[in-house]
Parts: sequence; structure tokens; C-alpha cells
Amino acid sequence: MRLGLALGYWGRRPDPRHLTLARHAERLGYHSVWTAESWGSDAFTPLTWIAAHTRRIRLGTAVAQMAARSPTATAMHALTLDHLSGGRVLLGLGLSGPQVVEGWYGRPFPRSPLTATREYVDVVRQVLRREAPVALDGRFHPLPRTGPGTTGLGKPLRSITHPLRPGLPVLLGAEGPRNVAQTARIADGWLPLYWSPERTDLHTEALAAAPEGFMVAPLVRARLCVDVAEGLRPVKTMLALYVGGMGHASRNFHAGLMARMGYGEQARAVQELFLSGRREEAVAAVPDAFADEISLVGPRERIAERLELWRRSPVTDLLVTAPDPATLRVLAELNA
Repeated sequence: MRLGLALGYWGRRPDPRHLTLARHAERLGYHSVWTAESWGSDAFTPLTWIAAHTRRIRLGTAVAQMAARSPTATAMHALTLDHLSGGRVLLGLGLSGPQVVEGWYGRPFPRSPLTATREYVDVVRQVLRREAPVALDGRFHPLPRTGPGTTGLGKPLRSITHPLRPGLPVLLGAEGPRNVAQTARIADGWLPLYWSPERTDLHTEALAAAPEGFMVAPLVRARLCVDVAEGLRPVKTMLALYVGGMGHASRNFHAGLMARMGYGEQARAVQELFLSGRREEAVAAVPDAFADEISLVGPRERIAERLELWRRSPVTDLLVTAPDPATLRVLAELNA
């Protein structure tokens, strides 16, 4: 099992620790560093900065939002950074949810998310392979676009720039069982948001079609500390935000995933509290047991014991969100 450093996205301003942590992770032998985007900082620019200050560590997006860019624009970002970094890019993509897609990007959320994702990946792959001009008779991402509102002058084009790696890895963030199953068929890896090494049976059927070398790369929050309850506090805060606020009460993918993992009643309680403005109560309502099984928190001995569960699971890459160099170092030592 390889280790990655997950930096996420910025808050109010750039986090001055990110570059230091990325360089520290590279020195420790971490395989990859990952950035994200929601509705603030983008995923690619920070990776470019990190690429300029590192030499070996892989550079991943976990995730770049599909609604933010056309698939050809995303492929352009990836192939450009892949050249600049000497072939280190791992392209992680995610569909996001209706609130972000329609509220931030101003695009309709696709009624057939599986089809939209499949078409997006198809176009990205065509650009990167550069075997022919890119063309797709698609429902969501047709190329060239024709019909009402167009000039009818569009024609298929092939990238001017030759990609460094035609097989640049494409990973998908997916949560529903059908989405995960499609990911195993069309992508090079899966980026689970919540992964419990105690519930791997939830994904056995969906991952059955995954080819050899398929990456399973969940994000996990880690913290070396004495007080487990205090260490779980940031995990619970994150869960309250995602389960309670990252989506509509009637359609929240994160709440649905928490329910499938056995915490349906608690997920509804967190949503109700968060959406009514009682955010501290929402954090408190997140079960410690759920926060604990998807994270690595506590003294070194406890982390070592729990890390073995992850190592025995189908996980190939553990993408660690950690607040300090000491936690990164301990995980590197334990995983050696």
C-alpha cells in the first residue's frame, strides 16, 4: 500500500503549510500529493506550484470537478502539467452534486450522471491518446457540437500538443454502487470519499470488474495524538459539513453513503441539525464510531494497529490528510 498526501482545497486564503508538507512527504517517500477544488481555489494551479518545487512525487487531483471545465479543457490542463512535471500527473475527476453544479458553475446537473461521466472520460481519453480528431456523438458532451444555437461550423480537432503519456491515469470519485461499478470499468482508479476497512464487503460486487493495477485510493484523515476524542473532532466537523451541508436535504450523496454504511438515522439527524443552523450540535451528532472507522487517529500504537486493517483491505493508495509533519513521518515508518 502506497501513501499519498491529500491537501484538499484552500479555505479563506492559501495555506502556507501546503508546500512544506508536500516536500516533507516527498522526502519521506510518499508516492503522491493531491489537491482538490470546491467553490474557491482550483485543483491544478497549486499542483503546478508544487511540481516546480518537487522532483519525484506524483501529482493528483482528488478531485477536479467535471462541471468546472469541458472534458477537452480538463485534458489540456492534465497534459500540460504532465509535460511540465516530467510525467507525474494522476487525473482524478468528480461529478460533484446539483447544488455546486447548478449553483456555482451554472450548468444543469445531468439527469443521467453515469452517462455524463462516461462521455467525459471518453473525450479526455481521446485527447490524451491523440489517435484521431476528437469526436463523440454524445448526449452531454457532443463533439463537435451541432444543432440549435450553433453555427454548424465546428469540426473535430486533434490536440496540437502531443501528450507526454497517452495513458495518463484517470481516476474517478464515485459514491453510489452503480457509479463505483462503472468506475471499475472505465477508469484507472477509484477515489472513495469515505472508506472503512471494516466494511470492504460493501464494494466487493462493484469492484468485481476492476482490472489488474486498478487503484483504490481513499482519503483518510490522520492525526498523531494522545486524546482520541479530541483527534476525532476535525473528522466529525468535516462529516457534519459534508453530510449536512454539501447537498440538498432531499439529495445529498454524502448522507446517502453514510446511510449505506449503517448510519442512516444518524445521517438524518446531522442533516436536520446542520440545515437548521445548529452546526455545533450537528458535529456532536456525528457518531464517534463512524468518524473513527474512516480515519487514523490516536497514539502511535493505536494508529499502527488500525493501519493494518487498511493494509489488508483492497486499498492500493492511502491518501492522508494530516495536519503536521510528525503524523506523516509516523505513517511512513509504520507503512515501510
